[in-house]
Amino acid sequence: MCLAVPSKIIEINNAVAKVAVDGVVREASLMLLEDVGIGDYVIVHAGFAISKMDEEAALQTIADMRRILDLGAGPD
Repeated sequence: MCLAVPSKIIEINNAVAKVAVDGVVREASLMLLEDVGIGDYVIVHAGFAISKMDEEAALQTIADMRRILDLGAGPD
């Protein structure tokens, strides 16, 4: 199973972006997308940004994922 997390583009060099989520920075190819820029949120799969999503939906998805992870942690 693959889980894609919305990531924010923080830097672009040619067709490669640095994307960040929760302090983790990775590189992603932008070869499959047009019209993306710094500050945009993208879904990354296998090293490629495959879709762009609006900021509100991205932030809500990240918040939902955090809640699910917190529920799975359970009490100590």
